[in-house]
Amino acid sequence: MSRFLYRLGRAAALRPWRVVVAWVLFVGAAAGVSVVAGGALQDDYTLAGTGSQQATDLLKERFPALSGADARVVVRARSGKVDAAAVEAARGRLQRSPHVSGVTPAVPSGDGATALITVRYDVPVTGLSTKETLDRLRDATAPLKAGHAVEFGGQVPENVTAPGGVAEAVGVVAALVILLLAFGSVVAAGLPLVVALAGLGAGVSGITVLAAVTNVATTAPTLAIMVGLGVGIDYALFILTRHREGLAAGLAVPEAAGRAVATAGQSVIFAGATVLLALSGLVVSRMPAFMAMGFATGIVVAMTVAAAVTLLPAVLGLAGRRVLRRRDRRADAVVVVDSPRVRRWADLVARRPWAWLLAALLLMLTLAAPALGMRTWPSDASSEPTSNTARRAYDLVAEAYGPGANGPLLVAVDLRRVPADALPGLGSGLAKAPGVVAVAPPQVSPGRDAAVIVVTPAYGPQDERVTGLVEGIRERVLPDGAEITGFTAAYVDLTRRLEDRLWPVIGVVVATSFLMLMVVFRSLLAPLKAAAMNLLSIGAAYGVLTAVFQWGWGAELLGLPHSVPVSSFILLLLFAVLFGISMDYEVFLLSRVREEWLRTGDARGSVATGLAATGRLITSAALIMVAVFLGFALDPGLVIKQMGVGLAVAVALDATVVRMVLVPATMALLGRANWWLPRPLARILPDVDVHGVEPEPGRTEPVPV
Repeated sequence: MSRFLYRLGRAAALRPWRVVVAWVLFVGAAAGVSVVAGGALQDDYTLAGTGSQQATDLLKERFPALSGADARVVVRARSGKVDAAAVEAARGRLQRSPHVSGVTPAVPSGDGATALITVRYDVPVTGLSTKETLDRLRDATAPLKAGHAVEFGGQVPENVTAPGGVAEAVGVVAALVILLLAFGSVVAAGLPLVVALAGLGAGVSGITVLAAVTNVATTAPTLAIMVGLGVGIDYALFILTRHREGLAAGLAVPEAAGRAVATAGQSVIFAGATVLLALSGLVVSRMPAFMAMGFATGIVVAMTVAAAVTLLPAVLGLAGRRVLRRRDRRADAVVVVDSPRVRRWADLVARRPWAWLLAALLLMLTLAAPALGMRTWPSDASSEPTSNTARRAYDLVAEAYGPGANGPLLVAVDLRRVPADALPGLGSGLAKAPGVVAVAPPQVSPGRDAAVIVVTPAYGPQDERVTGLVEGIRERVLPDGAEITGFTAAYVDLTRRLEDRLWPVIGVVVATSFLMLMVVFRSLLAPLKAAAMNLLSIGAAYGVLTAVFQWGWGAELLGLPHSVPVSSFILLLLFAVLFGISMDYEVFLLSRVREEWLRTGDARGSVATGLAATGRLITSAALIMVAVFLGFALDPGLVIKQMGVGLAVAVALDATVVRMVLVPATMALLGRANWWLPRPLARILPDVDVHGVEPEPGRTEPVPV
């Protein structure tokens, strides 16, 4: 592969405009295809095999008026009681809106100061243009605003995506500042960003095309951009650094670019492959939303890798020697690559490895400890800022009708299996269940073959007790032929499903990454150690997320009104993404250590040399990743906010505690055993040189190191 990459990089640097124009045409064509053939983003809430999904399917089939999306209009009088005539007129206007299957009569609060109207649609929320639908709700209720405060809740308003762009801009600016400080050259600082943005452009268009053939979650592009921007800049940084080394050694620009792609470019391809392998583990979840997120992020990562090994050498050819600092462009200039401080630090850790190992483990386990009490739960309107209408509607409903009114349970009854005369008894049983404050009379479908009973809990949707309530009703009250749905019940089922699928995903991701690293480094203990350290980093990230969001230690600083549970989506997404990204640093670090080991046979010295050679590079890369991910902590979406914090914490720990303490300590203890591989495995495993090849002086064909 390295010979092919050498020719590819050298040819791109020799004929840069051809490659640049080809990339411009490719990104433009991808954008055109996405406009013509792309699909709309849709959240897929299907949870096949769960009780809530069975109830939803029953309602779709026999009670379609109650199976679609809903919106809630909350009217609060500015003084006295609500104007009943004005509210009734608004109901009539709401009834005439597109896709509206029914509007319930206004339900007054006990003091008459609040009225609650529920608007039901004949299609799911993914079938509505939520922004347009919310505008129609506002238009229909505009006359009410003369003497009332009007807020909107329910599925439709809560599904409106807040405008983005701020998080991405913060990440790009922070990355540019770090690159400028690291390289001292505006040209060198800008090139990784150009390459990463080109990969993002093609990748995001690919996500839109993917949405035409499968449901892609509304948060998937933001997640893909966050990961793609971080790894794209880092991959370009690795190749650019090797290219600068070649220029400083006196190589011509095309030759330096070819060698950089043949060596660092090959490491980039393997690193990108580890990310893709980790993301492919989401297929094991068997949940369409997570599978689509994995595919979407994988498309962007693949495009950034392609841009790094093709577009980057072309723009390096155009930039010439301007990627160096002014003082380094002289013929006699010496560019220092190794870090003597890192070498001295590695030697210090190697002299007392047990002490440093135990101290680092204690720190990582302390950070991970809060995760033992982690509670996962999907976010709802109560987690939104008070500037959001859905949050204000949530607060008004909780104040006027009780917290449980924000998450009513719908009990769907199949009247072909349950006699109609059993409905009153079922209603009485539901009313007696602990944690239930109200039970509405049964509503029977037009075909008289299904019924719905609305149950109001005493607890809000995020209350820990709601899970026990739903499970208790299912076990002790509901007969065969009846099930609970509604978003609160769906949250219970979603959380349970994610917890059940977490361990299979972990097993597949760890196993595939281990096998790949075993092939790359021809060792059993090196990949095993890498997997264990990645799990430590992920555990620490989970612990910090629990402390920041669930304990509320930093919730307000991140724009949240109060402490919130860790989003259920985080468990699987953060693990898959983070395991792949963490393996990037292992590939770059261990490949350099193994190169020194093969050259010298010095187990301890090779670790110090590898750390010193990659110290500055990996530190800069980690700083960029942390800056990009912390930028996404400003995103209004809770899932993206928590992903940004979790990824930033884990990458920071990887670049400090893991790389600077755990790696040199464990490798010093293991010595030559780091590279042990049983002979039967050695005979069947392919011999892969992840660090690539270097051409000999005077040759245009690369030879093995």
